[in-house]
Amino acid sequence: MRLSFNTLWVLLLTTPVMLTPAMAVAQVVPGTGTLVNIDDFEGENFSYDHKWPKSSKEEDEQIRSPLGRSNNGKWMESPKRGAPDSIKRVETPLGGLPGSTGALYLRSRDTGIPGRPGYKQAQDDLILSARPLSVSNTPNFTVHVYLPEWDQWEQRNGVSFGIRAGMSGPQTVVKESRGLFGRRSSRTVTEQEPYYPGFFIQFIPANDSRNTTGQPYAMILIRANELGHEITGPVIRQTGWWTFGMSVTPDAKCHYYASPGVDPLTADDYITTSYPYRIPGTVFNTVFFNVCSADDGKTWSTPWIIDDPKVFYARGAVRQARNN
Repeated sequence: MRLSFNTLWVLLLTTPVMLTPAMAVAQVVPGTGTLVNIDDFEGENFSYDHKWPKSSKEEDEQIRSPLGRSNNGKWMESPKRGAPDSIKRVETPLGGLPGSTGALYLRSRDTGIPGRPGYKQAQDDLILSARPLSVSNTPNFTVHVYLPEWDQWEQRNGVSFGIRAGMSGPQTVVKESRGLFGRRSSRTVTEQEPYYPGFFIQFIPANDSRNTTGQPYAMILIRANELGHEITGPVIRQTGWWTFGMSVTPDAKCHYYASPGVDPLTADDYITTSYPYRIPGTVFNTVFFNVCSADDGKTWSTPWIIDDPKVFYARGAVRQARNN
């Protein structure tokens, strides 16, 4: 049976965005409009060439080209963090999309610098090759994610998985320089700033001292509010398939949705709206997925499976909603 979030979830957010009538008509449910990119993983010959060792620019400024890629040209390694250690097509778990025979399995152990465990949470990224879209076109995406039974999760309190968009927008910054005779000067410039709104899934084990329920569960975290802080979203107590989606309206606000099951998202699945980092985003570049682990050189991450990531644009959808 399909379950939906209602407005109670909005009231439970620790950093809520109040849903006003004006905001409500601006919503575009993810999955709306023209499909521009998808990978359904139905091709049985899918493979991924890792090109070891993987990149870790975020940790040590090393990109280590060439980057890994899938044989269908739709997936690539992140130069910033590298790709998950295990990327393979698997049979779709029970309860998935009707007719789906394949999905994508993602898992990692060494999520930091290759061969040098950092003994702290780190992450790998797998990027969907996509055509950049102007936010004026109301880009949006959906993806189905399989959450395994709780005993299969990496047993630590922390973020385990990310579902995010790559965006960019103009930011004004002050740059300082040192000129002749050591004289300092500064100038104000406007640059395109990348940022990455989306979802994180955080696991809370049953034996964690902060878990008063005695049962394992997970929590959806939204990245991010205007100050760059994460927004605490709904608690997940039901494993199995979930559907996540995010839409971006021309005002650069991001609208987040999630629901158990694989049915199309609806307005009832709305979680919250944010204006991440106060960046006036102009371009939606891609969708990517984070796999996180403790990076201790021995412990594998939670095994994640995704299916049918889709990117859409819905030009005119907001205007039409207002007219209705």
